[in-house]
Parts: sequence; C-alpha cells; structure tokens
Amino acid sequence: MVNDTSVNTSILPKFKSKPVVIGISAGLLLGGVLLSQTVINQVLQTRQAVQEEQVVIPEIKTVTALGRIEPKGEVINLAASSSQGGGQGSKVDKLLVEEGDKVKAGQVIAVLQDSDKKRAAYEKSKEAVLVAKANLARVQAGAKTGEINAQKAEIARIQAQSLGEERAQRETILRLEAQWEGDINSQRATIRRLEAELKNAKSEFKRYEQLYKEGAISQSDFDSRRLTLDTVSQQLNEAKATFERTKRTGNRQIKEARAVLNRIQSTSTQQISSAEGTLNKIAEVRPVDVQVSTAELRQAVAAEKEAKADFQQSLIKTPKDGVILKVHTRAGETVSGDGIVEIGQIQQMTVLAEVYQSHINKIKKGQNVRVTSSSLNKDLQGKVDFIGWKIQRQDVINADPSENIDARVVEVRVLLDPKSSQKAEKFTNLQVKAIIEL
Repeated sequence: MVNDTSVNTSILPKFKSKPVVIGISAGLLLGGVLLSQTVINQVLQTRQAVQEEQVVIPEIKTVTALGRIEPKGEVINLAASSSQGGGQGSKVDKLLVEEGDKVKAGQVIAVLQDSDKKRAAYEKSKEAVLVAKANLARVQAGAKTGEINAQKAEIARIQAQSLGEERAQRETILRLEAQWEGDINSQRATIRRLEAELKNAKSEFKRYEQLYKEGAISQSDFDSRRLTLDTVSQQLNEAKATFERTKRTGNRQIKEARAVLNRIQSTSTQQISSAEGTLNKIAEVRPVDVQVSTAELRQAVAAEKEAKADFQQSLIKTPKDGVILKVHTRAGETVSGDGIVEIGQIQQMTVLAEVYQSHINKIKKGQNVRVTSSSLNKDLQGKVDFIGWKIQRQDVINADPSENIDARVVEVRVLLDPKSSQKAEKFTNLQVKAIIEL
C-alpha cells in the first residue's frame, strides 16, 4: 500500500502544472508583439524624418575633360598615291623641306626616286603630240608632185623587175623541160638496148642449156651463159628504175619551177597593186585620212596628259598652307606607313577635348574654356567651337590609374584665342586638361 500511495502522489503535481505553462507562453508572445511594434514605429519615424529633410545638391559650374592640342583642320600625313607607285615602299630622292618650314598650297616638298624617268616619259609624249600634229597638217595639205612622180617610178620599177624575174623563170622551166626530155629519151634508148641484149642472152642460154644436157659443152660454159643472162636482166631492171626516177625528178623540178613562176607573178601583182594604192592615197586628200590623223593626234594628247599626271605624282606637293610639324622620311629612305611629312595649320590651334557622355548635354557652343597643363607656363583660353556627333571610347588616357580610362566620350573642339593659339603652336599632341565653364 505504501508503494501505491507514493506513485499516485508523484503523478498528481504534473497534471496540475499545465495552466502555468500556458500563461508563460502567452506572456512571451505578447511581449514580442509589443517589441516588434515599437521597432516598426521607430523605423517609420526615421524614414519620415529623412523624407522631410531637404537635401541640398551643389550646382555644377564647370566640366573638366582630358584633351590634346592640335592645329585646326587636323594634322595631315602627306604621302603620294599608291596607285601611281608613290605610296608605301617607294623611296624619296629629294626632300625639300625641314621641320618648322612654312609651306604654301601646291608647293613641292619631296621628289620620288622615279621622277626623272617619268619626266622623260612626259617629254617623249609631248614630242609625240608634235609629230601627230605635223602628220595631220601634212595629210590636210595633200601630197607633193615629187612624191607622186616618185611613186609612179616605183610602180614602173616593180613592173620591170617582175617582167625580168618572170622571163628568167620561164627560161629555167624550158631548160628543165629540155633536160628532162633528153634524159628520158636517153634512158628509153638504154632500156631498148638492154631489152635486145636480154632477148639475145635468153636465146643463147636456151641453146647452151640444150648443149649442156646433150653433153656437148662443159658446166663452166653453161654457167657463163647463165651469168650473162642474169647480168643483162639486172641491168635492164636498173635502167627501168632509173627511167622512172628520172621521170619523177624531172616532173617535180618542172612543177617547182612553175610554182616559182606563179609566185613571182602573184607577188609582182600584189606589189604593183600596193604601189598603185599608195599612189592613189598620196594623190588624194581623203576625209578618212584626215579623220585617222585627227584620232592619232587625240590619242597622243591623251597619252601626254597621262604621262604628265604620272610625272606630277612623283612630285609630292602640299595640299594646303601650313607648317612642317614632323619629317618621317628623308632623302634615300623608303616611305613608311606614316608618310613623308606631317603638315598642320598652326595659325589657328585647337584643343580636342573628350567629354564624358554623361556631361555632354551641358556643353554648348561658345562656352569659355580654360586649358591647363604642366608643360605650359600659363593657362590657355578658348571657346567651344564644335561638338561631335558620335559617342566613342576614350582616346586620351590619364596618367592616374584611378581615373576611368575606358569611358564613353564625345569629342568637343575648342578654338583657342589668338594669343593662346600662338603659345600652343609648338605643342601639337600635348595632353592637356580642358575646364569648360557652363
């Protein structure tokens, strides 16, 4: 009984502690809600205070941009046209200027190595024009009497020469025919003689053959007759072959001689026709001859213009007034990709400033600009003259690595005043800082 009582007593207190736990949890929940509400109220009050506070932004009065000094109209790298063989790879024969020299538009500043050759070609083309003009004048004036008589004499000479050659060739043909006829007749006589001898030899051979069979003659006599028959037969065959050969050779020689005669006659006819045509040509001023001579003259004039232009390409001329800023290629050197010289108009210097795209809407034409640089003993003054139309990457790099050197910028050209332009004329490509007053 004692053990049962103790067990029941231990269970009873646990059953009665439930209301206490629920009360504690409710208190904690209520406290958390009150704390959250307090924090939210504080945040709202802080935000409202920030919104009510007036933020004062300082007014921007200047825009600063990096830039470089350059002559107005940019700097020209002067070189010859590559299409005329004067571009990169050609050599300079003479350099006629030095750095700092002032030049005028059209002034020759350098001569390429092939200039003498092109000058000679130009002079030759001018002579060709003179020849074409003279030929046209001669055609228009017509032929002289002496030329006509000379041409008639030439025709007579050709006719006489042709008659002489034809006569000589006909005599050659007659001689060949007579010789051929004689050889043929002689060979025919030889054949007839040998045929008679062969007939006689055959008769003798048959008679001796009968005697040999009867035993009336010896073997040697019989063989002698057989040899005679064979010899005469062979001679007859050779005579016939010689006859055919003689006949063929004679025919060929006569045909060749007659072909030569025909060729002489044809050639002489052509020569006489050509000479007569020349006579007609020089004896008459035909419009077509004048047209041909005129066309030749125009062709010669065109060739002269081409040679002149080619020669002019070997003389390197400046396209405008300016000053030689830099010499890249001297006499005897090969023209590089930088050209021969750099030319700029330093009478009016400018600053090409690169303004960040975020500030470009503040820039107006005519705004005052102050230009500074550690290389200048005094600031330069100018005005905004032109605002670019294109957004591009920054080209002028700041020496400070903390600056943004890959920004998007717009080029703004600043026109320096006369005093500042004079001070800056020896500082082309100098990096400066442009302070633009808004």
